[in-house]
Amino acid sequence: MTSPATATAPHPVDAHRWPDVATVPDVPLRAAVAGRLLRRVARRRGLRVELPGGRTLVPAPPGAPVLRLHRPEAFLHRVGASGLIGFGESYQAGEWDAPDLVALLTALATAPETLVPTGAQWLRRLYVQRPPDAELSTADNARQNIRRHYDLSNELFALFLDPTMTYSSALFAPGADGRPDAGWDTLADAQHRKIDRLLDLAAVGPGSRVLEIGTGWGELALRAAARGARVVSLTLSEEQLALARRRIADAGYGDRAEVRLCDYRSAEGSYDAVVSVEMIEAVGRPFWPAYFGTIDRVLAPGGRAAIQAITMPHDRMLASSETYTWILKYIFPGGLIPSVAAIRQTAEKHTSLRLAEAYGFGPHYAETLRLWRERFTERADEVTALGFDRVFQRMWELYLAYSEAGFRTGYLDVQQLLLTREGDHR
Repeated sequence: MTSPATATAPHPVDAHRWPDVATVPDVPLRAAVAGRLLRRVARRRGLRVELPGGRTLVPAPPGAPVLRLHRPEAFLHRVGASGLIGFGESYQAGEWDAPDLVALLTALATAPETLVPTGAQWLRRLYVQRPPDAELSTADNARQNIRRHYDLSNELFALFLDPTMTYSSALFAPGADGRPDAGWDTLADAQHRKIDRLLDLAAVGPGSRVLEIGTGWGELALRAAARGARVVSLTLSEEQLALARRRIADAGYGDRAEVRLCDYRSAEGSYDAVVSVEMIEAVGRPFWPAYFGTIDRVLAPGGRAAIQAITMPHDRMLASSETYTWILKYIFPGGLIPSVAAIRQTAEKHTSLRLAEAYGFGPHYAETLRLWRERFTERADEVTALGFDRVFQRMWELYLAYSEAGFRTGYLDVQQLLLTREGDHR
């Protein structure tokens, strides 16, 4: 049998940029355990695990999701060494594929706590790591964490986002079957529908003083300014800062909307509305009190705060809160997806804010992610032309598919949440 560390890689891997993808760990005992678990998962989830030469690991039903292993030994050694981090790195290295990646990940994301048998949960201690202190989203670290994702390239994001440059869940109109009417031709309108609903929730209108925490590329600030509001928007991304400022100036709203390179903890002023779209996920659990404390501090009497947040069930959030995951390592360092209960509890314990409304629309995020993923893969040659190698491209394919699967199973949801102070009514 070929050694996992010396087998030929399916595509070149830059060892300087991707050290843990370039190197396959050599952990034979753990790999053997991973092999037994793979057989169990394949049987319990009805997966077709294909091995080199056309063999299958275990019998599978017709139409089963397919996991195609090109380098089984390397795959098992990676999974044995670091669990789901190794699973992701193995995909980046090209050691496995799936004809329908979302279908495979959806099967795996359904009731993930049952993948490992109850009596073998102690195995988690062999590979589960704690998030490194260097990625904790302190004021000193937060800018670097944001740069690692949002400062990759405005041109990269423009390849797969719609013309509004909105990088958060859209809210589609219902189709004839009641499901989201999701297509590339409806995506921009669906992004405006999402933004407008959030601005309505915050009661933003002519003369409103608005603070936005997390600028994106400026579309929400533009929509708020078009209503006659005066907007201050905060970001730590220099790439987003430059493009958002340019878009605001080009739209003629430079006198109404200002974008600042500023950490949310340093926000100043008094505002009638605070809005924040999918920012809390990057804050990190230790800093949720500071995040909501800032909103409480700058919100004027009678003001309203409206946030959009990806959420997960509370018990799953607690179980994963000290776990270093593939997403944290490669996509969103320093973050944690909260639960609605955690948001409510944090606000009640540390601020005068109270959760007044919650509106979930997770299926719309699954469709948003599908459209982004399809666009990203269709434009692979253009991604390459921007200087992003195949390891990066596979990383993003997995990230988008993994996220889509999370929303399709209900493991993840997205919520628009209204926070007000007790006794405040409008």
